[in-house]
Amino acid sequence: MSKKVMWAGFCLILAAGLVFAGGARDKRPATQSAQKIVFALQNVPDGLDPGVTSNSFASPFLLNLFEGLITYDKDNNIVPGLAEKWNISGDGTVYTFNLRRGLKWSDGSPLTARDFVYAYYRVLDPKVGSEYSVMFTDFIKGAAEYYDGAGSREQVGIAAPDDNTLVLTLKGPTPFFLGILGMWTFSPVKEAVVEKDPERWTLSPSSYVSNGPFKVSDIKLGESVTVVKNEHYWNASAVRLEEIQFRYILEPATALTALEAGQIDGMRTPPASETARLKSSSDAFQSVPSFGTTYYLINRNVKPFDDVRVRKALSMAIDREEIITNVMQSSDTPAFGFVSPGYVLNGKDFREGRPNYGLSPKADVAGARRLLAEAGYPNGQGFPTIQLSYYTDRNVRSVVEVLQQMWKQNLNINVEISTQEWAVYYAGVQQLDYQIGAMGWGGDYLHPVTFLNVMTSGNPSNYTSYKNAEYDALVAAAQTEVDPVKAVEIMQKAEDLAMNDAAILPLYHRSVIFMMAPHVKGYYMTPLSHLYFKNAYVER
Repeated sequence: MSKKVMWAGFCLILAAGLVFAGGARDKRPATQSAQKIVFALQNVPDGLDPGVTSNSFASPFLLNLFEGLITYDKDNNIVPGLAEKWNISGDGTVYTFNLRRGLKWSDGSPLTARDFVYAYYRVLDPKVGSEYSVMFTDFIKGAAEYYDGAGSREQVGIAAPDDNTLVLTLKGPTPFFLGILGMWTFSPVKEAVVEKDPERWTLSPSSYVSNGPFKVSDIKLGESVTVVKNEHYWNASAVRLEEIQFRYILEPATALTALEAGQIDGMRTPPASETARLKSSSDAFQSVPSFGTTYYLINRNVKPFDDVRVRKALSMAIDREEIITNVMQSSDTPAFGFVSPGYVLNGKDFREGRPNYGLSPKADVAGARRLLAEAGYPNGQGFPTIQLSYYTDRNVRSVVEVLQQMWKQNLNINVEISTQEWAVYYAGVQQLDYQIGAMGWGGDYLHPVTFLNVMTSGNPSNYTSYKNAEYDALVAAAQTEVDPVKAVEIMQKAEDLAMNDAAILPLYHRSVIFMMAPHVKGYYMTPLSHLYFKNAYVER
């Protein structure tokens, strides 16, 4: 790619150079005086198999237990992971990776290029149910045909000529493909342990063999997962933490109390009601710009949501500024489209100059009422009660309750709210068993296609009910366009199609808020909301 894509505005707040508000604090318990930390998570992931899950709640585990061909450094640059070096053919379709010598699994056994081949073909096995198989079928030659049962293994562009060489052949040039390889789906998994117990190998420390800077030492289902330094990691000498206990504390207020008492060292997502106080007085408060968008799904297969005027009216009636400022109390920004800000080409952000699709930071009540009347529901008369669902989370609940009030006040529409634990809720969403539901998308790699792909017809992560052949064609064209300027033009046309059709109800573009005690150094959070601990340490 001749033109360099830069991330203007993404000044990552890194632990090595953090500026903390408030006074010094060190209430670290005696058990954490060594190189050990406790980090609280507010959601339990649906699984810890890198070849299966697409759940972002699994990222703290998978990004620290596994490593693929490439990874990201603290400045968000792509750097070598298990691949020491690579070569890309002149036509941009053949990627040849040379692995580091002497690679090992966490159990000490050799790790070779053939382990990658096994892992990749496992993702391409429909019986495995990989939620990210599209990352292979969209880009790798012959992968889609193989996945559909219409092509042979020999026709797939995945090969290991020897133990230290992996060759990936793409359908066509894909300038952003290297960044995709940083996703955990492209991590190797050990064939012997997976095949011995395909459904349960991730549930026990004895069978959970990994290859990253850490390995699993203890699993208490629904309670915690403890990882320790992996002495067989290729760069183990740089790993300073001896142990991380990821503890599930589902109530954010409880986790915050534990952190402020010095019982834990960090947490994701403090209560929104505490944001203002923490931002001004806590030495642990962190906020990092994120390549992500929070939105609400709206099921076009259910009446009256099959009417674009209804979908637009519901979106126009939302006061996004009120939600961000008074409910979330965050530094998020109102969203009018799907793609998040952050992708910058030639000094211009993808979102710059984009249309608002009839939306605004404040609710357009008059416009929303007019559209609803045109759809046959003047002042909400005859409109059925909306079923608004969300996954159990205090911060999400606050937003859902405000949406309920806004739609009642602005459109005279009644809303019933329901909630379920994430795993149950997500299973329903995958089956399109919802009317309007809370959702969001954090970029898997640093390119707009990571958003646009989600709404293509064949994508297994398309839970929006949106299907548009023209949209599919535009996204497919953008993936292989080697001119980045032309690619942006194509992607913007695709987003215009979906947003003019109100395929989703966009709410806000995210920033990541989390807490980390100041005695923990060296960790870093990327714009993809990925938290890396491989360089972290406790300052004695």
